[in-house]
Amino acid sequence: MPIDPALVDPSKTAIVMNECQRGVVGDMATLGQLKELAAEPMANLGRLVRAARPLGIPIIHCVAKGRADGKGGNTNTRMAGVGRRARQQPGYVPPDMEAFGEIVPEIGVEPEDFYLPRIHGMGCMSDTGLDPLLRNLGVSTLVVGGVSVNVGVTNLVFDAMNRSYDIVCPRDASAGVPYEYAQAVMDNSISMCARLSTTDELVGIWEAMKK
Repeated sequence: MPIDPALVDPSKTAIVMNECQRGVVGDMATLGQLKELAAEPMANLGRLVRAARPLGIPIIHCVAKGRADGKGGNTNTRMAGVGRRARQQPGYVPPDMEAFGEIVPEIGVEPEDFYLPRIHGMGCMSDTGLDPLLRNLGVSTLVVGGVSVNVGVTNLVFDAMNRSYDIVCPRDASAGVPYEYAQAVMDNSISMCARLSTTDELVGIWEAMKK
């Protein structure tokens, strides 16, 4: 079913992107399969933000940006264990965390965008100020994209639904591994909480509003 343009009216909509950063899907990424699968979604998110910015739609970049020494971050997840073991290896060189958290160039950051880093957790709705920021902006609809459908994007969709936001997910603007699994999650889980769409559909709606 086509998206009702009123649902993504610029006066009440924000684009919220999860971990579209150099350290996760860019030149500093270590998860090769995810980086490869995210190439098209990152380009599509770039198209979305370029269509949205002239309409005044808030662009919100949510990034994972812990300390290089890992202090203050989670220790009770499998991913945290991988990082901890890496830091214990002889000759370990910590990454430049400022660069790690930079948004990939396909999307870019403009002065009017919002940049919300977090030091722990697997979801950007907790402890980043995202929820009050959205409410202060008068936002009731979130257009969600990024990585990964395995954890972060799905977590964001569920958290936003539990806070009574309307959610639109352009399915070609998120990635997960393996590809077939991510598509199944979109069809069977995210579709229960969000309206599925495409980049072309949303860009078309917003471009029509400029005429």
